[in-house]
Amino acid sequence: MSAAPHASPLTPNGLFITGTDTGVGKSLVACALLRAFAARGARAVGMKPVAAGAEFVNGAWVNEDVEQLIAAGNVSAPRGAVNPYCFEQAIAPHIAADINRKTIKIKEIIKFYARLSALADVVIVEGAGGFCVPLNGSETSADLARELALPVVLVVGMRLGCLNHALLTAEAIRARGLVLAGWVANHIDADMPYADENVAALHERLAAPLLVRIAFGAARDVVTVTRQWDSHVEQWLRDARVA
Repeated sequence: MSAAPHASPLTPNGLFITGTDTGVGKSLVACALLRAFAARGARAVGMKPVAAGAEFVNGAWVNEDVEQLIAAGNVSAPRGAVNPYCFEQAIAPHIAADINRKTIKIKEIIKFYARLSALADVVIVEGAGGFCVPLNGSETSADLARELALPVVLVVGMRLGCLNHALLTAEAIRARGLVLAGWVANHIDADMPYADENVAALHERLAAPLLVRIAFGAARDVVTVTRQWDSHVEQWLRDARVA
């Protein structure tokens, strides 16, 4: 169930979605947010700057997360702007880039983000892997988030070890001068012991609102997850004066 509505500092530009790890539900949250914003009349577009793990279809590399983001938004945008870097191998982004003799450049990503921002009221940017995953020899996804300067939504994969991962990620977000707009408890382990107690522990320690709690298996029902965002999206749009 959702937490109580909370006014978070959404800018007219959007939100940066990060996670405690890979495979914790960032794409689900990003798509649900896009659908919720679009349902309220906002021009919403998704962006996944770096995607690792793709298939070659009709002469182009196609990543499933990118396809879902495109389908969830309501803005027609160049695919190259939505996903500037796409690699076949489902491995760490900087390693995938090295294998393909490419360099992920944050400055280039910022240029594409600016193009999307000019087309939409809200840009939902989905990070790669965890918050501090390397993008190249000297920069990480955290550096990208800092350059974008968007409020951050942290998706916590609720499983053993998530308390440490979530608290460290929140520290890293704030250390870069970014606003932690809130966090999501996504129950990815059906057998996690004391799940409620773990959620309560994070609720007490993260110093940010619990925006949505996603039950195990709910990832198959994007419509239900989208509805959980309704009250937050309405408030954010009012704050940003987009709606």
